[in-house]
Amino acid sequence: MKVNGKALQTIWFEDAQNAVCTFDQRLLPHQLKVVALRNTDEVATAISEMWLRGAPLIGAAAAYGMYFAACEAHNQPDAAAYIAAKAAQLIATRPTAINLIWAVRRLQKAMQNHALAADKVVCAKAEAAQIVTEDIQICKQIGAHGLPIIEALSQQKQGATVNILTHCNAGWVACVDWGTATSPIYQAHDKGIKIHVWVDETRPRNQGAITAWELGQHGVPHTVITDNAGGLLMQRGMVDMCIVGTDRTTLNGDVCNKIGTYLKALAAHENKIPFYVALPSTTIDWELSSGSDIAIETRSARELTHIQGVTASGELQEVRILPENTAVLNYGFDVTPARYITALITERGVCAAKETAIRQLFGQ
Repeated sequence: MKVNGKALQTIWFEDAQNAVCTFDQRLLPHQLKVVALRNTDEVATAISEMWLRGAPLIGAAAAYGMYFAACEAHNQPDAAAYIAAKAAQLIATRPTAINLIWAVRRLQKAMQNHALAADKVVCAKAEAAQIVTEDIQICKQIGAHGLPIIEALSQQKQGATVNILTHCNAGWVACVDWGTATSPIYQAHDKGIKIHVWVDETRPRNQGAITAWELGQHGVPHTVITDNAGGLLMQRGMVDMCIVGTDRTTLNGDVCNKIGTYLKALAAHENKIPFYVALPSTTIDWELSSGSDIAIETRSARELTHIQGVTASGELQEVRILPENTAVLNYGFDVTPARYITALITERGVCAAKETAIRQLFGQ
């Protein structure tokens, strides 16, 4: 995707610095700042403190974190134990997103095929790069499979604008490129289909602002709304479809996504509006049968007590918005039961949010 007309992706490796580079998303949409991560601890910090976010991007970053672990291990008395400890450290940074665990395990498995420390390093770097490459193609294919859904709605409306509601940011900055929920949107726009996106601001981190920035850079018509305005828009016939991403999808089709997704699904169900979830297969948890088994992450109270913005002078500033010493409970995610999901859009195709359909699509 593009920023100021320049094609970018969210993560890349700089050989000259032996560093993995990404954007500090805490500063978006106001500043686009590149940060270079040079060791496992820095990658873990970037993930836990949300310098980078989005399940696919977290997975890619964690893969490079394992590469750094392999590099660091040669100075340790027990290299295998060190790599295992760093793997556990990375997994603990964001317990809900399954891509993180998947990527770490994939790197561990790849390195197990090599006895020499130097070979583990080479293997880990190549495997991390492969994950980045794969994610780009996966997200592009999600868009290809989601595009006909938008095309069909456009035909039903005889070419009138298709209004799409999304929640949180499941765009290209949450992945390596294209995004998940946004990939069909971008591809529809590029094909000339008239679309308009209702962008939830998605508190407490206001991630809708990132979606709005993305869409604006690509020229996609959009309007930002408060989290809780979605239900009203659906009641008034102002939404044709909903599409969201997911951080973890269980075998029965339950979807764990940014807090508030469940409420959007309920409103869509009540108003007979199709509710789609766009996901790479890497976010499917093949070991969990139900969303009730997912550990829901609770995050820092500061995300609720404070907010960041730009002052009239252009300075980026954080201010407190709640009374001091206010009790805060900050769940990061909720679970949308499969019965409220119209279909899952994956890189393999579209399927019902049911175990039989998921297994059939992926040959499991």
